Amino acid sequence: MASASPAKKVLVPIANATERIEAVTIIDVLRRAGADVTVASVEKQLRVEACNGVIISDVLISDCSKSDFDLIALPGGVLGAANLKNNEVLESLVKKQAADGKLYAAICASPAMAFGTWGVLKELKATGHPLFMEQLASSAIAVESRVQVDGKAVTSRGPGTAMEFAVALVEQLYGKEKADEVSDFLVMRSNHGDEYIITELNPVEWTPNDSPKILVPIANGTEEMEAVMIIDILRRAKANVVVASVEDQLEILASCKVKLEADVLLDEAAKLSYDLIVLPGGLSSAPTFAKSEKLVNMLKKQRDSQRPYGAICASPALVLEPHGLLKGKKATAFPPVSDKLSDTSEIEKRVVIDGNLITSKGAGTSMEFALGIVEKFFGRKEAIESAKIMVFVHP
Repeated sequence: MASASPAKKVLVPIANATERIEAVTIIDVLRRAGADVTVASVEKQLRVEACNGVIISDVLISDCSKSDFDLIALPGGVLGAANLKNNEVLESLVKKQAADGKLYAAICASPAMAFGTWGVLKELKATGHPLFMEQLASSAIAVESRVQVDGKAVTSRGPGTAMEFAVALVEQLYGKEKADEVSDFLVMRSNHGDEYIITELNPVEWTPNDSPKILVPIANGTEEMEAVMIIDILRRAKANVVVASVEDQLEILASCKVKLEADVLLDEAAKLSYDLIVLPGGLSSAPTFAKSEKLVNMLKKQRDSQRPYGAICASPALVLEPHGLLKGKKATAFPPVSDKLSDTSEIEKRVVIDGNLITSKGAGTSMEFALGIVEKFFGRKEAIESAKIMVFVHP
């Protein structure tokens, strides 16, 4: 019997100020596809202060200097890209990757700032964040694609194209069939770049006193893309986001083994009240949420006081539904568990708002879900502006 081919080896370097949505999405999607992804810090420690939150790396970049990879993929972030660019070990790894005719990829500011500076995009078509296109044009043939593949170089535009970028990398490593399988499971949208649509029923105003205070609980097995997109996009909108671990420590191991760090433990978070409590998904973390008496009581109190609450992916079906928190409400959820909802009339919708409740389907709808929350607190104009900066919606 033929032995299974070894997993493709991927290096994702991260730095302080790395764009966290991009890093986590690349890692998560490639691991789903079966790749052996090494997350390497170019800092002096494993704990990296990325944009809007922490990521804990697997190794330091110096541990990778003698390793071979099938793909090296750089996340962006303006300062993050500068920190990656200034790392000599990473520079030599990428230059060798290009010289050996192996895949190398970058998103956001990194195509211009890192790859462009290192000269690995000469005479190749490449894209990047709109703010860096002029700089990119001095070192590549700059094009405005959401994802651009030219030979072994793959580039992309920003947080809002990160999932498309990651799926394109899956296709380069494993072929179109695997890429399609992954994107179907993620519930990705097909009309990339268009304005998103939210279904709203029984509209009420969400009116916080000042900057909305939002609780995002996380647990081992939480879907990292969902958690990170919710936290990041709400923090970009200047909401006060508190990330609380439902475990007995701040560090959690998310569903695709990304190590994230909460701000506080749930016991501490429970002392305060919130304008919104919103649960990320994850088939293995939703039961942890459902079993947390403290969290369930907070959600019930939120509902009873007519304050907003929400959930995405498995959490509407596995947390809200069994505790009666969807009673008389329309909701959507992750397709494999959506039949557990007592009212399945809206399950085809990507984001559903019913009064003070907001629900959504999965990782591929996280950005629309988070933007829907921004819209309820700050207005559609602010949400679309944020979507354009992230290049989720065409600028």
